[in-house]
Amino acid sequence: MASSENEIHVEGRPGASKDPGRWPHGWQRRDLFTAALAAGTAALSTNTHTAEATETSVRTVRKPAVPRALPFKISLAQWSLHKALRAGELDPLDFAKVANGFGFDGIEYVNQFYADKAKDRTYLAELKRRAADEGVWSVLIMVDREGAMGAADKADRAKTVENHKKWVEAAAYLGCHAIRVNAHSEGSYDEQIQRAADGLQSLATYADTLGINVIVENHGGLSSNAQWLCAVMKAAAHPRCGTLPDFGNFRIKEGEEYDRYQGTQELMPYAKSVSAKSYDFDKRGEETKIDYTRMMKIVTTAGYRGYVGVEYEGSRLSEVDGLLATKKLLEKVRNKLLRTPA
Repeated sequence: MASSENEIHVEGRPGASKDPGRWPHGWQRRDLFTAALAAGTAALSTNTHTAEATETSVRTVRKPAVPRALPFKISLAQWSLHKALRAGELDPLDFAKVANGFGFDGIEYVNQFYADKAKDRTYLAELKRRAADEGVWSVLIMVDREGAMGAADKADRAKTVENHKKWVEAAAYLGCHAIRVNAHSEGSYDEQIQRAADGLQSLATYADTLGINVIVENHGGLSSNAQWLCAVMKAAAHPRCGTLPDFGNFRIKEGEEYDRYQGTQELMPYAKSVSAKSYDFDKRGEETKIDYTRMMKIVTTAGYRGYVGVEYEGSRLSEVDGLLATKKLLEKVRNKLLRTPA
């Protein structure tokens, strides 16, 4: 059917048009994953006013009179499903399909679920194929348990860098833009800055040859002190080295917390990705510990327009309900920002 000049054709993506915000009462986690993996999951939506047709591979949508770029995109961090993955209820190979089923178009892997697969090209090829089949972007790999980037001993730092190189290579193969690392160190405040910067600079130099960024999350210890992490960025002084501000990880030690809003604002000039941590929600759908509107204004005011990863870590809601609540809140904030005059 011919389209008018005010219409554009957009390639359909399985699951892209669903509203999975409400699920039938009494469903269990396994049922939700089964639903996400099944073809035609749009039928699960109970909101008939917002659901779109998915019968054809091409759909017609109206072009806005004055198009505006989205303030940010939304991806799914694999850690949001770590309980299901560890329980064997979800195959790590199915991550892209589940994410797509829940309406995400970007995914963030966690290396713990692929610990022995970094150099397995057959496995990685399958992971890459599935992401492509689902039409989702592989955004980054979160890397843990590969050593201290700021180890006091130079040989230990070098070993840590070597341990991370295979994940840099895997990220490049999958089409990611970055790996997320930890800047754990030891020694005095200033010594830890120099040691962490040394390890990061070395890894970033290698990652640059493959077009991959090395980004550091505020993830406990001094890395949760935004001023310290900014000093590390300045000392590393490499364009491939950046930060991944996490809304929730600002606990430096027992009894010492860094202000999350100040910390995010300080880290944003170096940010190459953002993690939307969530724990619980009130009756209005607002996060109970974090003001998402305030946080996302900080993020977007800094000029960031990339993916914001949903990382639900709560216990009251199920993993699925929690990640969907986080996604819904981010979408609400995004719509609010779109209504705000540019």
